[in-house]
Amino acid sequence: MIDQLVQLAESWISKEAWIGLIAFSVVAFVGTLLAIPAILIRLPPDYFQNHHHKPWFANHHPIVRILGLAIKNIMGIIFLLAGILMLVLPGQGLLTMLLGILFIDFPGKHRLEKKLIQHPSILKTINALREKAGKPPFTFE
Repeated sequence: MIDQLVQLAESWISKEAWIGLIAFSVVAFVGTLLAIPAILIRLPPDYFQNHHHKPWFANHHPIVRILGLAIKNIMGIIFLLAGILMLVLPGQGLLTMLLGILFIDFPGKHRLEKKLIQHPSILKTINALREKAGKPPFTFE
């Protein structure tokens, strides 16, 4: 039975693809373990209640601002896709998806951020992380 499943999996995906998927999973897992806490700790405690965030690169040349926004959004998409993959692979899927959403600019972003961050298990995890780093918990309106 197991041999049949392995043969079926091998027929769908090549050995090199499996190795790449496993390598990506390990790198993403370690990367998110480092990046997510670092970013979430640096956010101000009122980040989710302040509707008027200062735009990224607001005081820079327009070309630098556009490049900065493009890089930020691309990183957000990468984190979001990695988070979706981590729902079935090892890693912090929900937190990684939240981080991706924090980076991406789109209409209704603030409402979605608040809805996700106020999920009890996510908020408890993030605030425990912030407390450990000596930062106050996130506040809401």
